[in-house]
Amino acid sequence: MSFHISQRFIDELLEEDCPYMDLTVEALGIGREPGRLTCHPKAACVVAGVEVAARLLESSGCRVACEAASGDRLEAGQVFLRAEGTAGAIHRSLKIAQNVMEYSSGIATRAAGMLESARKANPHVQLAVTRKHFPGTKRLSLAAAQAGGAIVHRLGLSDSLLVFDQHRVFTGGLDGFASRVSEYRKAFPEQKLGAEVATPEEALLLARAGIDSIQCERFTCADLEETVRGVKAVNAAVQVLAAGGVTGKNAAAVAATGVDVLVTTWAYFGKPADIKMVVSRSEEHTSELQSRPHIS
Repeated sequence: MSFHISQRFIDELLEEDCPYMDLTVEALGIGREPGRLTCHPKAACVVAGVEVAARLLESSGCRVACEAASGDRLEAGQVFLRAEGTAGAIHRSLKIAQNVMEYSSGIATRAAGMLESARKANPHVQLAVTRKHFPGTKRLSLAAAQAGGAIVHRLGLSDSLLVFDQHRVFTGGLDGFASRVSEYRKAFPEQKLGAEVATPEEALLLARAGIDSIQCERFTCADLEETVRGVKAVNAAVQVLAAGGVTGKNAAAVAATGVDVLVTTWAYFGKPADIKMVVSRSEEHTSELQSRPHIS
């Protein structure tokens, strides 16, 4: 699954780290020296951010070849990206490219492991990541989670209808909201209407009212099983989502309750992958990249 990253975003990443010049490279007088870069993980991982890293390097003036794409599972030491260019071009983009790949690969690896665990218990369950990522990292965080097999729960406030208690204080509470579900659905007929609930009883009330999806916040597994049975008995098409506290440790148990979707922020937060960036001097007129494809 691809995720659009604009050139403006690439340029902003580069400018954030090197807005004017690389003082170290300038001081050493090595800016025009020919160099090579290879990248490999120090431990097995699901790699992500590869295409963004390649564009960062290319935008600095390097020639780049990718031997893996975001979402691929790599072994320790497996080279997946090579670049050639001047020392100035390599060093301008090296660290930001490494940061993108390390943080992205950490997210992708956690998402992939969580999804794998969940699907052993429920082969049809989906893993959806929320918009509770660190502000400013939406593009990279969502792309990384998708590389690990997750889907996006919500891109933001403009793409979906999801009603919380904080909304229902203005609609006459849960009962007032339930009484107007059909009205709300007609307001935006092409959008599914979802709502968060705190108990199985609330879930059944909304299922009977004609809601499209029900998000169960911090339910026990026993309550989730009860909710899935009750809601599906009312309308099998209603999607039941488990949210709040869903992690890699309990994903299988939560998925086994029969829910349709696991909603999580867990994949965002943890240790980055360790990507080794190896720089070497090269002969100016010899290239290792001529026969290597660039995956975009």
